[in-house]
Amino acid sequence: MSDSSDYTEKRAFFDRVLTVYGRNPVLETLQNETLVCHALHLAENNREGGIVGEIIKSAKRLGVPIKIHSRGELARISKNGKQDQGVAVDVLCPSFRQLDDFLAEPAAQPRRLLALDGITNPQNLGMIIRSAAAGAIDGILLPRKGTAALGPLVIKASAGTLYRAPLLLCASLPEALKRCQEHGAQVCALEAQATHSLFGHREQNFCIYVLGNETEGVSAAVGALADLRLSIPMRNGVESLNVAVTASLIAYATYLER
Repeated sequence: MSDSSDYTEKRAFFDRVLTVYGRNPVLETLQNETLVCHALHLAENNREGGIVGEIIKSAKRLGVPIKIHSRGELARISKNGKQDQGVAVDVLCPSFRQLDDFLAEPAAQPRRLLALDGITNPQNLGMIIRSAAAGAIDGILLPRKGTAALGPLVIKASAGTLYRAPLLLCASLPEALKRCQEHGAQVCALEAQATHSLFGHREQNFCIYVLGNETEGVSAAVGALADLRLSIPMRNGVESLNVAVTASLIAYATYLER
């Protein structure tokens, strides 16, 4: 039982860890005093001068443990051996959680989630995260596969809000949505052709808004689970909005209704 408890605690901790790679992004991360860094990872073939020296100096100043790895080991840690430049740092993101942990918590009402279905453009993903973190969104449901990696481009586009964003991680979005529906969630897919408007929608106590891929929209597997399809009113022949703009409208729709 003790081992099981230890494993659960370790998993919960590492679910909240984001690994940032690349020399400039790592240095910027270590220089950001609002962030808590868990460990700095360096490839053993790094030269300690220049920016790597600055990275090491910053880590020592903060008391961040420094771990040396082979080049292959570091690539497995960064998950991007072609672009990590031999450095990576683990950052603790307190608001990152597994979906099951979120669902197990006492339900605050109402709850509004944003679910991302195949958002592959890092800039769009970063801007979506920024809007959702700022607006009335309680969690961003993010599948581990089929979505842009949470790398430097996403961090930059989010203006650093990724570290504070309420990300709810899951393996499969269709399975995650089914779990939410078991807990009373209404799944609303955003589609340009839908007849119901986002701004006329009366939310239930637990509502999930699904944003689809930039070019293909909501996938068939996810669309089949939708309880309702919503659109944003358009004029002057405009067919659709950028997915990040749509996320902003969802995040602030509840304020517009007041």
